[in-house]
Amino acid sequence: MPDWTDQLPEPARDYIAGRRLDEVECIVPDLAGIARGKAMPATKFARQSRFFLPNTIFLQTITGDWAQVPGDAYTEPDMILKPDYATATAAPWTSDVTLQVIHDVFDQAGQPVPIAPRNVLKRVVGLYAERGWQPVIAPEMEFFLVARNLDPAQPIVPPMGRTGRRAAGKQAYSMSAVDEYGPVIDDIYDYAEAQGFEIDGITQEGGAGQVEINMRHGDPVKLADEIFYFKRLIREAALRHDCFATFMAKPIEGEPGSAMHIHHSVLNLATGRNIFSDEKGNETPPFRHFIAGLQNHLPAAVAVLAPYVNSYRRYVRDFAAPINLEWGRDNRTTGLRVPISEAHARRIENRLAGMDCNPYLGIAASLACGYLGLVEGRDPRPECVGSAYGGEDDLPDSLGGALDVFEESPQMREVLGEPFCSVYEAVKRLEYTEFLRVISPWEREHLLLNV
Repeated sequence: MPDWTDQLPEPARDYIAGRRLDEVECIVPDLAGIARGKAMPATKFARQSRFFLPNTIFLQTITGDWAQVPGDAYTEPDMILKPDYATATAAPWTSDVTLQVIHDVFDQAGQPVPIAPRNVLKRVVGLYAERGWQPVIAPEMEFFLVARNLDPAQPIVPPMGRTGRRAAGKQAYSMSAVDEYGPVIDDIYDYAEAQGFEIDGITQEGGAGQVEINMRHGDPVKLADEIFYFKRLIREAALRHDCFATFMAKPIEGEPGSAMHIHHSVLNLATGRNIFSDEKGNETPPFRHFIAGLQNHLPAAVAVLAPYVNSYRRYVRDFAAPINLEWGRDNRTTGLRVPISEAHARRIENRLAGMDCNPYLGIAASLACGYLGLVEGRDPRPECVGSAYGGEDDLPDSLGGALDVFEESPQMREVLGEPFCSVYEAVKRLEYTEFLRVISPWEREHLLLNV
């Protein structure tokens, strides 16, 4: 009988080579992008081909409460988890030799569970394939390294650097700023190498302690897996150096927010050519249709790209964040940017997604908008030349408003799948209700004695 480790990617085999594998973590990304699952001895994992978890892992809010979907009996039936060995990767921060393996989720009839985020993304990629297309993405991840925060009532502050000073803001692209927390960056590189992930570059962003990691372009599901893994490895690297890594959209008042910019292109499956460029290197109608799809349907996707109340604090005019659906060439004030590139690499950057979104769902929702544009064949609004910050705001400005638009979009619900949309909306409305019950420090400061 073949050893199951023969199915592992080369970096995972290299990690365990010559050593005894102690533990395997069987994990599934939930709606928030948190790893759910179970850990077990490697010897037990080798004897099993599937595992079980209740379907309620997809009904849990970020606070730990449970949403109730209308018409769905709350019986917590088991789902079947099957390992995707191509996702196996090291957990290099553990004291023993451990592998992580993402599992695909099926119901007891063997059908993919439609509310599982990885299945939602696979569904959207499948819609492209049915029309002879292959979407390609390249994500950018922004996050903050911050001082340990043990009291939620206290503001988040930047970490202490090697100079003994706290990390400073407004130092975009500064190598000295990156060097302030160089040991954390070194561990991120080491962990990524052990896990077989390729980093295209690391830069200092505009916020105090804010870092950006760029990833190479590729398959949407594979890159969503890597972002899912990256969030965990970055947190672990930070903890080794007495600080936190946070992917909140806006963790520090007065500092820029953190985005997950998504670059999109689409290949013709038959020819392998980028459908955004013709044989002479000119822009094609599908290129314009994709932009139009983003403009027309992103308002309905904002609830997925900006999934928490904090997400909307990032959409601030003139503060290094998009608040519009304008498009432009090499224009970072537009929500939709066309970067400088060769014709074969022509792409469209969606700058709206926050780093707090579930990578599977954020990528799925963005691709869904582009897919609808390709199918509808409409033209975008005229290109924005100059600053787009002075125009009208095109986006919902709160989670409640975004959920209303999401609920009223039959096109988005059809592409993402109605079962998923119903569950997602129920979970997010419960989170929003829980937030509205909290009295904030701002209210106590300004309203307690003045109104």
